[in-house]
Amino acid sequence: HVFVHGAGAGQFYGYKVRGPFDPARGLRFNDRKLLIDPYAKALTGKIVNVDNLLLAYDPGDPARDLSPDLRENQAVVPKAIVVDDAFDWKGDAPPFIPFERLVIYETHLKGFTAHASSMVAHPGTYLGFVEKIPHLQSLGVNAVELLPVQEFHVDDFLHAKGLTNYWGYNTAAFFAPESSFGTGRRPGCQVEEFKTLVRELHRAGIEVILDVVYNHTGEGNELGPTFSFKGIDNPSYYVLTGGPHDPARYYMNWTGCGNSFNLSTPPTIRLVMDSLRYWVEAMHVDGFRFDLASVLGREGGMYRKCASFFDAVSQDPVLQKAKLIAEPWDLGSYEVGNFPVDWSEWNGRFRDTARRFVKGDGGQLRDLGFRLTGSADLYADDGRSAYNSVNFVTCHDGFTLRDLVSFNGKHNEANLEGNRDGSDANHAWNCGAEGETGDPEIVRLRRRLAKNHACLLLFSSGTPMILGGDEFLRTQGGNNNAYCQDNPISWFDWGEVERNADMVAFFRKAIAFTKKYTILQRRKFFTGIDTDLDANAIPDIQWFGEDLGAPRWDDPEARILCCLLDGSEEPSEAGPYLLFLALNGDYRQREVRVPPLPPGL
Repeated sequence: HVFVHGAGAGQFYGYKVRGPFDPARGLRFNDRKLLIDPYAKALTGKIVNVDNLLLAYDPGDPARDLSPDLRENQAVVPKAIVVDDAFDWKGDAPPFIPFERLVIYETHLKGFTAHASSMVAHPGTYLGFVEKIPHLQSLGVNAVELLPVQEFHVDDFLHAKGLTNYWGYNTAAFFAPESSFGTGRRPGCQVEEFKTLVRELHRAGIEVILDVVYNHTGEGNELGPTFSFKGIDNPSYYVLTGGPHDPARYYMNWTGCGNSFNLSTPPTIRLVMDSLRYWVEAMHVDGFRFDLASVLGREGGMYRKCASFFDAVSQDPVLQKAKLIAEPWDLGSYEVGNFPVDWSEWNGRFRDTARRFVKGDGGQLRDLGFRLTGSADLYADDGRSAYNSVNFVTCHDGFTLRDLVSFNGKHNEANLEGNRDGSDANHAWNCGAEGETGDPEIVRLRRRLAKNHACLLLFSSGTPMILGGDEFLRTQGGNNNAYCQDNPISWFDWGEVERNADMVAFFRKAIAFTKKYTILQRRKFFTGIDTDLDANAIPDIQWFGEDLGAPRWDDPEARILCCLLDGSEEPSEAGPYLLFLALNGDYRQREVRVPPLPPGL
């Protein structure tokens, strides 16, 4: 720790750290390079590798990263800014919406208003987002999950192609709001403007969940830039590896992004914990979605649900109040259902089963029964609840809802990787024509399938997450990996709200239906018995096929699954009720028999 007398709010600063330059042993000190404070609360601008000045090594030397670069670079490195934490919160308080009552809306901060059709004063910014809050209110969602808004780095290979890191999963400063999302009225204004966004979302009854990336940083592998962590304490911040003669030269790459942050060392755990607490206490956010979260639990290379980082989070009094959502996988580990009890998870199995069922794949009923009722097979054994399953059909990483029913395969040519990037396991169906079509029958079928997806998502137990723009059928032209597309491919075209007003109305009604009939958002798992022990003696759930017999769970040709829910099991403004759900996984219309009312009703 250092104290600089006279350095007040608005002061620009950076670090230079002197030490041995011995990359083979993991030491990459180079006091010719200006470094960003890992605790910086704001930066003056973007990090750009001008003339390779961000490299601590000489790229022209045959020894590559083993040879130091002796050029100074302070002229091109953005500076940290001393921030005044004062802000008029106007009595802001967290909404504290129960997890089981959440309807999450995942979206990109810039893309939400960057398109000219948004008609906001400050498009693509924190303040621009504020102007579109009424749309979220009218839809009925009560939480937004924002793609990364911590300051991030754009890799050189994207700059060389004329592309950018649009999604932002490449963090450079864990305490600093992304500077390019600010209005730029003055250095550091992004802090105040982010707080304004949070305050106004809270005022509208909407919680703020941040998508955070603590599994790696933007410094890449041994040939990547050095702008912060590498030049300060490389062996503590990163998981290093190597051979007999260079035991710590290289970086473990469990993330596919060049390095892995070392969440098993005290300095790194302290940094991440301080960052999380800062976003809750100083910035008033309500929760976090952790990118590639299984990396955070890797110790000795293996995932452990009792890892040091998880223990630190579980005992922290500030973070105990925050919502914690894991993306429960990484490059080599798939841990759906295997996170600690106080964590919720993106349920990739819900996504895959829902997609297969709606497109008409056979053999889905048994798995669908689990997904429809909160995935007890994944979350019940360790004492978690149905809401710990964050259900989704689409998210930023993949097809939009419109593209899911319009394309059989990905169309990522604009990413300039020969259409090799992005997943091929999309479980998509174009309904008879690839891409846009004027065929009215195909258009009608696509709309019906899109509505089926929406209903399956919103009427299943668990926490539903809607991909922003799906409510008005936003398209990315078949691009299922638009991470580098900061342009109309990714931006919201608000003209679609009017062109697809029927879909917006459908989503609005479906969300309202879910909130009214609270049996759809219960904490407990269904049991098949009368768990509330009331006078009606009706089981909380009863399963049916299309003819009132039992579902044909293991019949590969079965496409119909029905259930009867006892609404009296959950308090609701609707009073006592029975709810009958009929799910048709056939693209053709099917007839279903409704069971008779129980005696006395």
